[in-house]
This record gives sequence, C-alpha cells and structure tokens, in this order.
Amino acid sequence: MGLEFESVCFFQSSRLHSVLWSPRHMDTVSPMRTIVLCQNNIRNQAHMNRVVTHELIHAFDHCRAHVDWFTNVRHLACSEIRAANLSGDCSLVNEIFRLHFGLKQHHQTCVRDRAILSILAVRNISKEVAEKAVDEVFESCFNDHEPFGRIPHNKTYAKYAHRDFQNRDRYYSNI
Repeated sequence: MGLEFESVCFFQSSRLHSVLWSPRHMDTVSPMRTIVLCQNNIRNQAHMNRVVTHELIHAFDHCRAHVDWFTNVRHLACSEIRAANLSGDCSLVNEIFRLHFGLKQHHQTCVRDRAILSILAVRNISKEVAEKAVDEVFESCFNDHEPFGRIPHNKTYAKYAHRDFQNRDRYYSNI
C-alpha cells in the first residue's frame, strides 16, 4: 500500500510504505515524496490513523507552502504544529495515556510540546532553538486548520470537517 505526492499534489497508493525499523527511526515523509511508516511502532488502527494523518498534513504543507524542510526550522516548526494539532496527537485520550493532562490551554500546550519533540527527533539542534522556532510561528500555524477547516478532535468533528469541505463552494456559486 502506498502514497506519493508530486509537486502538483497528486497522491498515488504505491508510495506509502510500511517497514520494520529500529527504535531510533520514526514515521516520516521522505525527500523522495514517500510516506514511510515504521510498522513495529504502530500499536493499533487508531494509532495508524493518527500517524498517517500526521504525515499527510506534512505532505499537504509540502505541496501548498513549498516547505523548506532542511534549512528553515520555522517551516518545519509550522508543519509540526499543524500536524500535532490536526492529527489527533493531542487528543484527550492520548494525553491521559501519556499521563499528561490539564484543564487550561491543555491542547495548545500539548501541540507545542509535540512539535518541539518532533523537531528534535529530525534535526540536530538545541531544545532552545526548537522552542524559539515553535514560539515564533505558533499562533498563525496553530490557527491554520487547512485542509480540514476545523480541528477534528474526534470522529464527529471529522465528519463535520468533511461536510464543510463538501460544501465549501456552495455559498459562492450564486454570487
């Protein structure tokens, strides 16, 4: 099974790969326009759904914003913020399993922390540099909900997001 994205954002099922990797490796969008999933790190179907969604958000950002993954840490930070925010990485259930939960601004705190961890996992930079990059772009990237239009916190919100997507041009067709 696979998924490939070209510069015109065409997805093909032959470019999503599931491989056995060592614990130091992680799921990623490779420079060869391929999403690679480490099957030994996937715990269940819900986890796989979150991982694939996370990586597809990176693919969307790559196509839409022409992200400079390798030299611009702010680009990487923005995409990691969006992926953590929109993929379900910071759902209440996940946070309870991680024993991280709070009431005030918890989702934002989780997104910020997950983005920093993701940056540190793929770039050889200090934690301070990663934190600074995340803080510089956090507000605008956290509030960018494309392509969903809203944060799909659960299946119900995901259905609303899909409905919104289907109706996105409906109100402008008669103008």
